[in-house]
Amino acid sequence: MVWLLVPIGMIAAIMALWVIGERGVLPLPSTRAAWRGARAGAGGGNHGRPRGGILTALHGYVYGRWTEQYIRLFRRLAPHMSARLKQAWADRYHGKVLTTELACAIIRLDHDIKRTDLERVVPYPKARDILLQGPPSVTLLECPCRLGKPEHCEPTQVCMLVGGGDFSLDHHPTKARRATRQEALDLLWAEHERGHVHTAYFKDACDSKFYAICNCCTCCCGGLEAMTKHGIPMVASSGFVAEVDEGSCIGCGDCEAACPFDAVHVPYRAEVTWERCMGCGVCEGQCSTGAIHLVRDTRKGEPLDVRAIA
Repeated sequence: MVWLLVPIGMIAAIMALWVIGERGVLPLPSTRAAWRGARAGAGGGNHGRPRGGILTALHGYVYGRWTEQYIRLFRRLAPHMSARLKQAWADRYHGKVLTTELACAIIRLDHDIKRTDLERVVPYPKARDILLQGPPSVTLLECPCRLGKPEHCEPTQVCMLVGGGDFSLDHHPTKARRATRQEALDLLWAEHERGHVHTAYFKDACDSKFYAICNCCTCCCGGLEAMTKHGIPMVASSGFVAEVDEGSCIGCGDCEAACPFDAVHVPYRAEVTWERCMGCGVCEGQCSTGAIHLVRDTRKGEPLDVRAIA
C-alpha cells in the first residue's frame, strides 16, 4: 500500500495548489473564461499556428497567478541560457517599444481592432496579434519586476493590462484595479517624465496577442535586464531613432545618463549609436534644450501605431 502514497500525495499537492491559486473558489470566473479560450484556440492560433491548448492555458495560468515568482525564476535562469534558448524565449515572450504618443494612442482608441499580420511591427514568429475593443478597458497592476527587487522604483502600480485584466482582478484583488482612461494617460506621461520606457508586451501563453503596456526602468525590469545584460532579444525597436541637432546641444549629458540602452554618449556633443537606439524617446523627454528628438527610420521596423494599422 505504500506505493499508493506517492500518487495520492501528488494529487493532494496539486489540489492544494489549485485551491491556493483560486483563493478558495473552484474555479474563479476569469479562470473558467481562460480555459474556455484555450479550448477554442487549441485548433490553431494566428496564421494557423497551434496555440497549445491545455498546456498553453496551464502556462498562462501559472504566469498570471504567480507572475512575480515567474519573473524571479526567469531572472535566475537568464544568465545560463544558450543562444538558441534565448531566441526561443524571446520568440514567445517579447515587447515592442512605444513612444509616449503611440502608447497614448492605444488608450485613446475609439474603435475595435483585430490584426494578425504584424510581421513588420513585431518581428517575431509568435505572439504578434492585436485584438482590442475600443475604448479598451485598462487594469493597473502592481509591477512584478519592481516588487521583485528589494530596492525598487516608485510607484509600483504601473503595469497596464489593456483590453482585459479580469484574471488579475480576480486573482490579485489587492494589487490590481480598474483605471479610467484619463488615469492611464496621466500614468503614461508621468512615467515618461521619470525616464521610463513604454513597452507593449506579447506572450504566447496570453492568447498569443498584445496584452499589456509596461512602463519599464532598467534597474527593475526583467525584460530590459534580459536584453541589456544577458543578450536575450526581448524588445523590438519602436520604429524610430534619436537624432541630435548639434547646434542646439550644449553637451550637458542628461540624455546619456537617461538612455536605458546605452545608445547616447556625450564626448562633447551628444552622439547616438544607431545600432543600440530603440527609439523609446527617453532622451528626448530628458533634454532641456530640445536638441535631441525622434525621427522615423524604416530600417528599425514599423511603429505599433493603432491609428495606422486599423
